[in-house]
Amino acid sequence: MMKISRKSFIKSGVLSVIGLVLLDSLWFEKYVIEWNYFDISKNQKNKIKIIQISDLHLDKIRNFHKSIAKKINRLKPDLIFITGDSVDKTEKIDSLNKFLKLIDKSIRKYAITGNWEYWGNVNLNKLKDTFTNNNCELLINENKSLTIKNREISIIGIDDYVGGNADFKSAIKNLKPTKTNIVLSHCPEHRDIIVKEKGNLNIDLVLSGHTHGGQITFGGIVPFKPRGSGKYLKGWYSDDNLKMYVSKGIGTSILPIRFGARAEIVEMEL
Repeated sequence: MMKISRKSFIKSGVLSVIGLVLLDSLWFEKYVIEWNYFDISKNQKNKIKIIQISDLHLDKIRNFHKSIAKKINRLKPDLIFITGDSVDKTEKIDSLNKFLKLIDKSIRKYAITGNWEYWGNVNLNKLKDTFTNNNCELLINENKSLTIKNREISIIGIDDYVGGNADFKSAIKNLKPTKTNIVLSHCPEHRDIIVKEKGNLNIDLVLSGHTHGGQITFGGIVPFKPRGSGKYLKGWYSDDNLKMYVSKGIGTSILPIRFGARAEIVEMEL
């Protein structure tokens, strides 16, 4: 039996750990999507099922995108919300179109802009047309009211807080009174402004993204959060009587890795 020296053993162990970290950061946390489910409904009747997709940062369609679309079609949500940073260049809109076409067109979808749609000088007219052709409405400081399962709800879409011109007051102009109000706002820091400006308007849920859950974290330590994150990182925030969920999103920004911040899709029942 061949003996292994202490030095060789330690070296082998270190290389194994490095290999596992690289596998985790370059593949597992990027492509094995975490599906998180929450039931925040107030009663058991006429629940509305929604899916939140955030921070796609699409460049080309990969197998995990196809898997996401396949599962969405199986879940048959009533609504899909796309909360910004879908693409960062105009030429990548074609990939977004291919992704959206994988999803059942009959499912109503609503989208907002993120900072990268502005920083990448994305053609917003082409983006809007692409969304429209896939039964998705791009809301930029606008609102839309609709009836689902005999329930009237309003969707309030805010322009990006960092790259665009987020204007909550404009977004709620001529808002139809409904029992359920959902706000889509890419940068979670904008929630602090919404708290001050919402007045007596009841908001049931704010959906944000942008932070990527830190994208690279070490034991809860987050070396970097993008501007517009504020005090928020991921998951639920319910202080100030305003419930918000910050998605870790799908794609990556700047560095093509994730560590301690696995990509996610959010499913909720309202």
